[in-house]
Amino acid sequence: MLLSKLLAGVQTENDWSDREISGIAFDSRRVEEGFLFAAIPGETADGHHYTVAAAAKGAAVILAERQTEANQPHVLVKDTRMAFQQICANFFGHPENKMKFLGITGTNGKTSTTQFVKSILDGLGVKAGLIGTVCNQIGDETFPAAFTTPEPYQLFELLRKMADAGVQTVVMEVSSQAMHQRRADSLPFATAGFTNLTQDHLDYHKTMENYKAAKARLFEMAETAVFNLDDETGKEFAAVYGGMTYSAKEQADLTASDITVDVTGVSYTLTYEGKNAPVKVSTPGLFTVHNTLCAAGVLLSAGYSFETVIKGLNNIPKVAGRAEVITENLPFSVMLDYAHTPDALENILTTIRSYAKGRIVTLFGCGGDRDKTKRPKMAAVVAKYSDFAIVTSDNPRTEEPAAIIRDILVGLEGTEMPYVVVENRKEAIGYAIKNAQPDDLILLAGKGHEDYQILGTTKIHFDEKEIVKEFLEQC
Repeated sequence: MLLSKLLAGVQTENDWSDREISGIAFDSRRVEEGFLFAAIPGETADGHHYTVAAAAKGAAVILAERQTEANQPHVLVKDTRMAFQQICANFFGHPENKMKFLGITGTNGKTSTTQFVKSILDGLGVKAGLIGTVCNQIGDETFPAAFTTPEPYQLFELLRKMADAGVQTVVMEVSSQAMHQRRADSLPFATAGFTNLTQDHLDYHKTMENYKAAKARLFEMAETAVFNLDDETGKEFAAVYGGMTYSAKEQADLTASDITVDVTGVSYTLTYEGKNAPVKVSTPGLFTVHNTLCAAGVLLSAGYSFETVIKGLNNIPKVAGRAEVITENLPFSVMLDYAHTPDALENILTTIRSYAKGRIVTLFGCGGDRDKTKRPKMAAVVAKYSDFAIVTSDNPRTEEPAAIIRDILVGLEGTEMPYVVVENRKEAIGYAIKNAQPDDLILLAGKGHEDYQILGTTKIHFDEKEIVKEFLEQC
């Protein structure tokens, strides 16, 4: 593609000569002969320091915010991240213009809500794509996801595949990091839904105000919005941005009443514009009520009828790794859940407490290289709602697992809940199963759908369903 076509819509700050470009990259390791290399400043590394390496691999042009030591021609721009996003859209032929975008953001519930929306669209025969934490999907095809919201090159490459496959609507989890880095700024969101805001990602955003501001950017971009009135930030956003509201506690555009929660799922009456309809979903927890209300609001805002949405809600399958019971016909139960924040843990544990017949045994850890302040808070929540805890590792990354556990244990000081520390997570799961008592519900919290563990900088295979099965076969 000609450089002039790649730079369409990009404001440059110097003169440059046109030439043929064979490809584009922002990672110098992926540069090939004739590529444009974008030098993007990042959180831990600055692409301007890798322009010489990119040139050595054959880069024909350097996109940068300043002249570097590389001898190749430079195209200078004010903001390489934003310029590269436009270049990616140009390179892949603007697939975003051929589809409708429905975005979901919030601390907890994004994954479930996006999957609920896609499930309903699938049932309607709408060719839908999904971009999210667990996976990316094009219709019935599933692909692994490296990030909740991909970097621009991967994002537009995926959107190109979706457009070529005939996808009409893209349902997308939009992370706060992505909004802060403006990865989704080029996407025309028809509507955006908000789940909630609780403490998370402060290692990145530093303050809750910064975190909130990053989330808010999505609603500045979207044509319409849907907000949770049971969340203080949701109320605040609704007052600022308008749009549709939902609640399981008070009057809203979408209201849930007569709520029943048990091990089989949730049921409630949904009221909208004076119409009432029963809803039953097989994922247990009050959070499922909120997530399905959000999904309903997003689809109603996108133009689907109330009757269509209700039919879809009542046909939603279970979401992997979200309150997922993985044992059958045993004296005790084992549940997987992705809860990795204080609020998410409280949500799942209070749900379990409402129907548990025996002990609640919570196995949990905290991620390394992430917000340290939430570690004792998570422990305090576990102590409040559990009968026994097994403190272990999650994804320690480059931190020492023992150091993470020490931070966690601060939150158990002064509590009466008994607990053990088993640093190795596989051994911890084995301990939970071997010591299970009749009617116990063992919650494996934090990993959910993940089939890996990150030790240092290495990702190893770690599927908790497989591990549980292995230990049960030994019993």
